[in-house]
Amino acid sequence: MVAVMIGIDPHKASHTAVAIDPAEVPLGQLRVRACAAQAEQLLEWAQAWPQRTWAVEGAGGVGHLLAQQLAAAGERVLDVPPKLAARVRLLATGNINKNDPNDARSVAVAALRSAGVGEVRRDDHAAVLKVWSKRYRDLGRARTQVACRLHQVLCELIPGGVPGEITAGQAERILASITPAEAVQAARWELAADLTEDLRGVDTRIRETRKKLTEAVRAAGTSLTGLFGAGPVIAAAVIGDVRHVARFPDRDHFAAYNGTAPIEVSSGGRKIWRLSRRGNRRLNHAIHMTAVTQIRHRHSQGHAYYQKKLAEGKTGKEALRALKRQVSDVIYACLRADARRAAARLKGPGGQPGNGSDSSAAGSHPGHRLFGQATPGPRHHTTTAASDPAPGPAGAPGRAGHSSIAATLPLAKPQVQVQRPQRSEDERPGGAARQRPYSAARKACGQGLQAATAPESRLTRPRKRPTEPLTIAQRGVRSARSVAAVAAGYLSADTRRSGRSGVPAECHADGPVTGRRVATITASWIVTWMPSGVFASPGCAAPAASA
Repeated sequence: MVAVMIGIDPHKASHTAVAIDPAEVPLGQLRVRACAAQAEQLLEWAQAWPQRTWAVEGAGGVGHLLAQQLAAAGERVLDVPPKLAARVRLLATGNINKNDPNDARSVAVAALRSAGVGEVRRDDHAAVLKVWSKRYRDLGRARTQVACRLHQVLCELIPGGVPGEITAGQAERILASITPAEAVQAARWELAADLTEDLRGVDTRIRETRKKLTEAVRAAGTSLTGLFGAGPVIAAAVIGDVRHVARFPDRDHFAAYNGTAPIEVSSGGRKIWRLSRRGNRRLNHAIHMTAVTQIRHRHSQGHAYYQKKLAEGKTGKEALRALKRQVSDVIYACLRADARRAAARLKGPGGQPGNGSDSSAAGSHPGHRLFGQATPGPRHHTTTAASDPAPGPAGAPGRAGHSSIAATLPLAKPQVQVQRPQRSEDERPGGAARQRPYSAARKACGQGLQAATAPESRLTRPRKRPTEPLTIAQRGVRSARSVAAVAAGYLSADTRRSGRSGVPAECHADGPVTGRRVATITASWIVTWMPSGVFASPGCAAPAASA
């Protein structure tokens, strides 16, 4: 239990501190000027209470520097939201005047009685992302302001002004076509020229800030950019505001923090849930932009989910809210996975397996990928290592290295893709004979033919396109009766086509070909393999059959 709680009400010029005991009895107060020695003065004053805890109101705002100085000195510092301290002050009894000592005491009481108050941590890389994200957001607002003023001035120079969005180059071309006729119009023309230069300068600073923000996100090594619609700007805004995802026990608490979880307004038997206006609105805006981007692209999973909700009878806004909740859950899963990988890297080489590799949506399991990959992946299996992978597009680390919700799964071992030679249906084991009944006699014949015609291994035999007629063995014909029929067909068809066959004149189809095993039919001769080794046709000497 905390022995002494010291509440601090920070301001730009001064800081007021009040110490209370567990019974909320004031023990002392101190007001210090905001200067380089502010932390030393407070620590010297608090030496009377060795077991102390500091509570700073708004440690992420005006009190950020003081809270970081106390944390760097080894003190335990709590961050008390201003709204929580205000509620304590309003519900208090007795002296409830609004002044700095009372505000500091309310901060101490809120930290003492509230279990959900977070502890201040030292600034890390997430603070860098927050700095550049805020700068990018401020420049965007400044550009909108300059563009609106330029629109208003141009409406006074040309009828109707400029429809739609305006750029510096467009405004410069319009001003070049205008010749002021009087002093008032000339003054407006000069003002429009100045606003055009301001707009060009803001655009330049926005591009430079975006480059710095992109480099900071890349250095963070987050998997959040694998989410469809979440680029460096969205990732920086999310990480900068969340800072440490461990402070959220589960995805429901994270959804309540960003405002995507509905709030209950039930009474009696009526159960009603309404849209939440609470939570971090910057984080809610980042989730909203991600969901809208998914809806606009028909190939994304978010668009399919949105259409599914519309088919269930929900309105467009209700479907959008449901999609935002899904996006919130995926963001939470990505942040948790990033935190686990960061913890594994801190453990060193003996940490978890695969902690040196980057998780990506392209390598995650498709069944666990929710709203992940923006572009279609490779045609081959996700776990098959391609022999020559195509390089990803420059400047898009998320296309080949997009992470997804499946980043928490163990990495699959890559499998080597074996390149086997392509074989026709007749060259495969069994071939066309697979379609016919198989007998022991045909098997013996087939083994003899295979020994004569296929001495090579089927796996290593190259594919050939024979220019000569195929052999009977390749056609899978192994029956003596089928062989005779095929041989007669070859001879009769050739005789009908040209009046003569490709075989010797004395070996035409006139002679009977029955009960014989034909081994090879070519364009020039027919070999008959008989038990006696002679040709069947009368008067025709058979050429010697090759082994």
